[in-house]
Amino acid sequence: MKLGLRLILGFFVIAGLAAFFILRVFVVEVRPSVREVMEDMLVDTANILAELAADDLARMPAGGTLDGSRFAQRVRDYALRPIDASIWGVSKRTLDYRVYVTDAGGRVVFDSGAGKPAASSAAGQDYSRWRDVALTLQGRYGARATREVQTDDRTSVMYVAAPVRDGGRVIGVLTVAKPVSTVQPFVDRAERTILLQGAWLTLLSLAVGALVTGWIVWSVRRLRTYAQQVQIGTRLPAPRLSGELGDLAVAMEAMRDRLEGHAHVEQTIRALTHELKSPLAAIGGAAELLHDPLPDADRETFAGQIEEQVARVRSLVERMLELSKLEHRRELEHRRWLDPGDCAQAAWERARGRALQRGQSMRWLRRDTVQVSGEAELLELAIANLIENAIDFAPRGSVIDMSVAAGAQGGVVLSVRDRGTGVERYALDRLGQRYFSTPRPADPGDAPRKGSGLGLAIVRQVMALHGGGVRFENSDPGLRVLLSFRRP
Repeated sequence: MKLGLRLILGFFVIAGLAAFFILRVFVVEVRPSVREVMEDMLVDTANILAELAADDLARMPAGGTLDGSRFAQRVRDYALRPIDASIWGVSKRTLDYRVYVTDAGGRVVFDSGAGKPAASSAAGQDYSRWRDVALTLQGRYGARATREVQTDDRTSVMYVAAPVRDGGRVIGVLTVAKPVSTVQPFVDRAERTILLQGAWLTLLSLAVGALVTGWIVWSVRRLRTYAQQVQIGTRLPAPRLSGELGDLAVAMEAMRDRLEGHAHVEQTIRALTHELKSPLAAIGGAAELLHDPLPDADRETFAGQIEEQVARVRSLVERMLELSKLEHRRELEHRRWLDPGDCAQAAWERARGRALQRGQSMRWLRRDTVQVSGEAELLELAIANLIENAIDFAPRGSVIDMSVAAGAQGGVVLSVRDRGTGVERYALDRLGQRYFSTPRPADPGDAPRKGSGLGLAIVRQVMALHGGGVRFENSDPGLRVLLSFRRP
C-alpha cells in the first residue's frame, strides 16, 4: 500500500472515530442537560406556587379541599389561557403545567388536571407514598419522573414538589408536573444542529487531513525523485521544502556532495593516471632518443611527437577541469534568451581552421529563428565539442551538417551530423559517459587514436544545466547528435 493511501486511511479512521465519539457525547448529553434545566425551572415554580397556596391551605377545614379557594381558581384559569408563542422557531400553543396540592398526610386536596378535558382529578387520593410528596414531608427535596408508557422514555412526566408552610410548620406539599415531551422539539432541534454541524466539521477535518496528507506525500515524492536522480547520476538541486522534510533534503544534498566529492576525486585520479600513461610514455621515449646524436629529420620528428603529446595532455587536463566545474554547478549563472544557431555558428568559426586542414566544410540544412534560455558560452562549448568530434570522425573532404529546428511539441532541436563510420549499437547508450570513447579513424600510415570521452561528457553536463537532453543516433552514413531544448 502506498504511503499516501496509508496516511489518508489512517487520518480518516482517526478523524472518523473522534467525530463519532465526540458527536455521541454531545448528543447523549443534550437530553439530560435539557431535563436538568427543566427541573431547575420546576423547582422555582413549585416554591412560588407553594407560597401562594399557603394561606388557602392553612384555612382549609380538616378533611376538606381547595376547590373553592382563590388559589385553585387562579391555577385553573392559567390552564385555560390561550397561548400562541414562537420560541426560537418552535411554536408553543398549550400550557403544560399540572399542579396538585396534598395536605400534611399526603391526601390530594387540589389537582389542576381536573379542569382539562379528558383529565381525571386525583383529589382525595393518597399520594403519601409518591417520592415527591413523601420526601418533601420528610423535609427533603422531593422529585420524581414517571413514564406513562413504561417502554417509551419520551412519555416521561417530571414532578417537582415544594413544602407548603404555615409559619415553621409543614402543612402540605405542592407539586408541579410537566411532560418531557413538551420540550422534545427543542431537544430534537439541538440534536439535529449538533449532528449537522458535526458532519460539516468532520468533512472539513477530512478535507484538511487530505490536504496535509497530499502535501506530505508530494514532499516525500519530491525527495524520492531527487534521490532517484542522484542514483542515476543526474545532478539536480535539492527540493526546497519546509520543516523537517526541508532539513532532510538539505542533509541529503550535503551527503550527496560529500560522497560525490570523494568518489569524484578517486575516479578522477584513477582516470587521469590511466589517460596520462600513453602520452607520458611517448614523451619519455622521444626525450630519451633526443639525447642521442640524430639526423635533423629524426630530431624534428621526435620533437613534433613531444609537442603533440604535450598538447594532448594539456587538452585532457583542460577538459577535466572544465567538466569538474560543470559537474559542481547547480544552475546557470548568467541565463538569458539566445539563438542556438548563433552559438553553433560561433563554435564552427572556432573550429574552422582545423576543419580546413582536413578539407572539411559545414553546411546548414535548416536554421529556424528560435530562442532558448541559457548561457551562450556554455552552449558554444558544448557545440564546439560536437564539432571537434565530427571533424575527428568524418573523412577528409566531407561535409558536416548542422540544423536548428523548432520541434512539433514546442521544443528546439539542434543537430550535428558527420559522415563517418558511425558507432556500434552497443556503444550508443554509453556515449557521453566520462572516459568512454571509441577509436578515431586514422589516416593512412598513422596509428589509431582514441579520445578521452570527456568532450561528450561536457556536452551532457551542459545540456543538463539547461534542462535539455542529448540523443545519439546512427545516420547512414555517420553519426547524428541531437541537442533538445525546451522553448518558453
